[in-house]
Amino acid sequence: MRFGMFIPQGWRFDLVGIDESQHWATMSSLARRADAGELWESVWVYDHFHTTPRPSEEATHEAWSLMAGLGAVTDRVRLGQMCTCMAYRNPMYLAKVAATADHISGGRVEMGIGGGWYEHEWRAYGYGFPRAGVRLKMLEEGVQIFKQAWTDGVATFDGEHYQVDGAICQPRPVQPGGLPLWIAGGGEKVTLRIAARYGQYTNFDGTPEGFAHKSEVLREHCRDVGTDFDAIVRSSNYNVMIGADEAELRERERAHADRLGRYLDEDEVQRQIAGYRDMPAHGTPEQIVEKLSAVRDQGMSYGIFYFADAAYSTEQIELFEREVIPALR
Repeated sequence: MRFGMFIPQGWRFDLVGIDESQHWATMSSLARRADAGELWESVWVYDHFHTTPRPSEEATHEAWSLMAGLGAVTDRVRLGQMCTCMAYRNPMYLAKVAATADHISGGRVEMGIGGGWYEHEWRAYGYGFPRAGVRLKMLEEGVQIFKQAWTDGVATFDGEHYQVDGAICQPRPVQPGGLPLWIAGGGEKVTLRIAARYGQYTNFDGTPEGFAHKSEVLREHCRDVGTDFDAIVRSSNYNVMIGADEAELRERERAHADRLGRYLDEDEVQRQIAGYRDMPAHGTPEQIVEKLSAVRDQGMSYGIFYFADAAYSTEQIELFEREVIPALR
């Protein structure tokens, strides 16, 4: 099993209380920490502009600016977004941005890409909020533009939503053929079909039941479009809440609830905590290893882990590194 780690960027109220002048130092130090060892293969950010589950004026740092910055201050780890929203940037422009970030990093950028879902952001930034079918068609067209731009250095495409005519992408990415594509999302009719046709990686439901089901849907799409199901890496994201024992675990939950309670009502705070308890990365190290092993045995070979308190303390990260990663690698 391979391991990636999310870097706090504010989107989930995970930089609150830290002076904005120290945000970059906080984010970059965590990335360099992951880069210095060998346990973490990658570091990740989210592509969002407003905090969730409720928009606020708390800082949320932009994903592709972070890709370039993190590429400049690290040497080894891969760099990804889970996931870029196709419609937030023109796809040819994004192909160019990604190629430049790939050069800054020396060829370490991944492209996580999806159709997008956060309606408030869409409307606030003037993108409207088209129905899901339209968003997914935009995703499929944009991925084709990426492929052309990165492979040939120029793209011409006349689609329903995107048109480019001799758009040049030079230099092309350092990585031959362009950035690896992570098609993120579990939509069974369209998203997983796009993943089967174009993706090297997928990212969907990380619970044992959900993962098994989505994997079978992906397998069917691969059969239909004539691609190799076994060649696609299946990954999932996990919210981590870990304690050496039950008492420490409850204390972690209380600390996180206290932080969120300054911005969210009690019902929403409890929903957020439940989002940890219901996932395989909640518990003592032994419990987490047991739960993640079950999903790993179903073919989940790459986990990307989010630690809510990473900006304030690395204790949970350290416990995870000591007790969980060695048991699952």
